[in-house]
Amino acid sequence: MIAHSIDCATRSGLFGRVIVSTDDDEIAEVATRHGAEVPFIRPKELSDDHTGTIEVIAHATQWLQSRGETLSAVACIYATAPFVRQEDLAQGLAVLDGGDWQYVFSATTFGYPIFRSFRRQADGGLEMFFPEHFTTRSQDLPEAMHDAGQFYWGRPGAWLQHLKIFEKWSTAVVIPRWRVQDIDTPDDWERAEMMSKYLSTP
Repeated sequence: MIAHSIDCATRSGLFGRVIVSTDDDEIAEVATRHGAEVPFIRPKELSDDHTGTIEVIAHATQWLQSRGETLSAVACIYATAPFVRQEDLAQGLAVLDGGDWQYVFSATTFGYPIFRSFRRQADGGLEMFFPEHFTTRSQDLPEAMHDAGQFYWGRPGAWLQHLKIFEKWSTAVVIPRWRVQDIDTPDDWERAEMMSKYLSTP
């Protein structure tokens, strides 16, 4: 998976440097073999399962700037984004450069209105998250989006200030649902394998 993200970033021609932040020797070896740099080992305090993306990219940004790098934009591309495309990365940078945005990231729409969603209670019963919309027609509800889990462009200062991404200073490149699959679980992997048979991922 990480090889695809590295290859997509490298072939896009958008980046001065393609760097992988990791504390894992095997990942570092795979990354360098596929053309990325691993110029530092991620600190232990940023290497647990609860560390956020912003903290990791802020560390890499600070590391680069402390060595004299002049940065106009910094992108995070997830290793778990098998369908990320060069043209979407390029569109994200164009949007960032064309407006007064701190972040531009990939997003997609929910397949069904979230305002008619519900959850299962401990006893097995159901409860709507938004019961006021029980009688609202789905076509009358606003469209909602979610993070597509592919990439985040940001200004160096936004990363370093730990600005939240899902805020008014951010905007999104909308990716169609049929080519969005983040991989966090074995089920996600199986679905991505099935999708890959039908999708071209240049």
